[in-house]
Amino acid sequence: MAKGIEIREAHFPGRAPIDAYGNGGFRFADMSHRGSLLCLPSGIYGWDMKEGDPLTAEAFSKVLAESGEIEVLLVGSGQNLKPIPADLKAALKARGIASDPMSTGAAVRTFNIMLAESRAVAAALIAV
Repeated sequence: MAKGIEIREAHFPGRAPIDAYGNGGFRFADMSHRGSLLCLPSGIYGWDMKEGDPLTAEAFSKVLAESGEIEVLLVGSGQNLKPIPADLKAALKARGIASDPMSTGAAVRTFNIMLAESRAVAAALIAV
Protein backbone atom coordinates (compact mmCIF):
# COMPACT_ATOMS: atom_id res chain seq x y z
CA MET A 1 0.00 0.00 0.00
CA ALA A 2 1.56 3.30 -1.12
CA LYS A 3 1.71 6.17 1.30
CA GLY A 4 1.48 9.83 0.41
CA ILE A 5 4.07 12.41 1.37
CA GLU A 6 4.82 12.31 5.06
CA ILE A 7 5.13 15.78 6.56
CA ARG A 8 7.16 15.87 9.75
CA GLU A 9 7.92 18.56 12.24
CA ALA A 10 11.06 20.56 11.38
CA HIS A 11 13.86 19.07 13.49
CA PHE A 12 17.67 19.09 13.44
CA PRO A 13 18.90 16.19 15.62
CA GLY A 14 21.80 17.83 17.37
CA ARG A 15 23.16 20.96 18.97
CA ALA A 16 24.50 23.72 16.75
CA PRO A 17 25.30 27.41 17.11
CA ILE A 18 23.03 29.88 15.36
CA ASP A 19 24.99 31.43 12.48
CA ALA A 20 22.54 34.21 11.59
CA TYR A 21 19.06 35.50 12.36
CA GLY A 22 16.63 38.00 10.84
CA ASN A 23 14.24 38.23 7.90
CA GLY A 24 11.83 36.00 9.82
CA GLY A 25 14.20 33.09 10.39
CA PHE A 26 17.55 31.60 11.36
CA ARG A 27 20.62 29.94 9.81
CA PHE A 28 22.43 27.07 11.54
CA ALA A 29 24.32 23.89 10.57
CA ASP A 30 24.46 24.98 6.89
CA MET A 31 20.65 25.17 6.82
CA SER A 32 18.05 27.90 7.08
CA HIS A 33 14.72 27.85 8.87
CA ARG A 34 11.87 30.32 8.48
CA GLY A 35 10.05 30.93 11.74
CA SER A 36 10.88 30.55 15.42
CA LEU A 37 13.12 27.87 16.98
CA LEU A 38 13.51 25.81 20.15
CA CYS A 39 17.15 24.86 20.68
CA LEU A 40 17.09 21.91 23.09
CA PRO A 41 19.53 19.18 24.17
CA SER A 42 17.73 16.72 21.84
CA GLY A 43 17.97 19.02 18.82
CA ILE A 44 16.68 22.16 17.16
CA TYR A 45 12.94 22.28 16.45
CA GLY A 46 10.66 24.57 14.50
CA TRP A 47 8.47 26.41 17.01
CA ASP A 48 5.03 27.83 16.22
CA MET A 49 5.50 31.19 17.97
CA LYS A 50 5.41 34.75 16.68
CA GLU A 51 6.41 37.99 18.35
CA GLY A 52 3.54 39.03 20.63
CA ASP A 53 2.18 35.48 21.14
CA PRO A 54 1.61 34.69 24.85
CA LEU A 55 4.44 32.82 26.57
CA THR A 56 2.60 29.87 28.13
CA ALA A 57 3.64 26.59 29.75
CA GLU A 58 1.93 24.82 26.83
CA ALA A 59 4.13 26.67 24.32
CA PHE A 60 7.18 25.56 26.34
CA SER A 61 6.08 21.91 26.80
CA LYS A 62 9.12 20.54 24.89
CA VAL A 63 11.43 22.57 27.15
CA LEU A 64 9.68 21.27 30.27
CA ALA A 65 9.90 17.69 28.95
CA GLU A 66 13.70 17.97 28.65
CA SER A 67 14.21 19.80 31.94
CA GLY A 68 16.63 17.20 33.30
CA GLU A 69 19.27 18.31 30.78
CA ILE A 70 18.66 22.09 30.93
CA GLU A 71 20.02 24.47 33.56
CA VAL A 72 19.44 27.76 31.73
CA LEU A 73 16.72 28.70 29.24
CA LEU A 74 17.31 31.84 27.18
CA VAL A 75 14.05 33.30 25.89
CA GLY A 76 14.52 35.50 22.84
CA SER A 77 11.22 37.35 22.70
CA GLY A 78 11.69 39.17 19.38
CA GLN A 79 12.91 42.71 18.84
CA ASN A 80 12.28 43.73 22.44
CA LEU A 81 12.57 42.20 25.87
CA LYS A 82 9.29 40.68 27.06
CA PRO A 83 9.09 39.45 30.67
CA ILE A 84 8.41 35.77 31.25
CA PRO A 85 4.98 35.39 32.90
CA ALA A 86 5.14 34.38 36.59
CA ASP A 87 3.35 31.03 36.05
CA LEU A 88 5.78 29.97 33.29
CA LYS A 89 8.80 31.16 35.28
CA ALA A 90 7.53 29.12 38.28
CA ALA A 91 6.98 26.00 36.12
CA LEU A 92 10.54 26.26 34.80
CA LYS A 93 12.01 26.94 38.23
CA ALA A 94 10.13 23.94 39.71
CA ARG A 95 12.07 21.78 37.21
CA GLY A 96 15.42 23.40 38.04
CA ILE A 97 15.59 25.68 35.02
CA ALA A 98 16.71 29.30 35.39
CA SER A 99 15.04 31.43 32.71
CA ASP A 100 16.39 34.64 31.24
CA PRO A 101 14.31 36.82 28.89
CA MET A 102 16.05 39.07 26.35
CA SER A 103 15.74 40.21 22.76
CA THR A 104 16.22 37.46 20.16
CA GLY A 105 19.57 38.93 19.06
CA ALA A 106 20.94 38.90 22.61
CA ALA A 107 19.60 35.37 23.16
CA VAL A 108 21.32 34.09 19.99
CA ARG A 109 24.68 35.60 21.03
CA THR A 110 24.40 34.31 24.62
CA PHE A 111 23.27 30.85 23.45
CA ASN A 112 26.29 30.54 21.12
CA ILE A 113 28.72 31.49 23.91
CA MET A 114 27.13 29.12 26.46
CA LEU A 115 26.98 26.30 23.88
CA ALA A 116 30.70 26.79 23.12
CA GLU A 117 31.34 26.49 26.88
CA SER A 118 29.44 23.15 26.89
CA ARG A 119 26.85 24.56 29.32
CA ALA A 120 23.42 22.93 29.85
CA VAL A 121 21.67 25.71 27.91
CA ALA A 122 18.51 25.80 25.82
CA ALA A 123 16.99 28.66 23.86
CA ALA A 124 13.48 29.60 22.79
CA LEU A 125 13.98 32.03 19.90
CA ILE A 126 11.14 34.02 18.38
CA ALA A 127 11.94 34.97 14.78
CA VAL A 128 12.49 38.63 13.92
